[in-house]
Amino acid sequence: MEKNKERVFSVELKSKNHLKNLTLSNNGSDCVLLEGSIGELIEATFKEGIILEVIGQSGILRVDLQEREVTKALQKTAVEVEQQ
Repeated sequence: MEKNKERVFSVELKSKNHLKNLTLSNNGSDCVLLEGSIGELIEATFKEGIILEVIGQSGILRVDLQEREVTKALQKTAVEVEQQ
């Protein structure tokens, strides 16, 4: 069975005042842009090892991303930097 490589994210802001830009286009483009600020970093942790949760003063960013995937990507990046 092939693993689903699709990743899910959510952004939770305490106020719409922290939202900088949200663009949904009806002009034939499929582009969606969400920009804002979660404020100063308070904490970044993995919940149940499968959700990266970044908590800021103004909101929370959650990404469906496993801790081992981040570790693997960081190791790959370190090897690439060493090879330069």
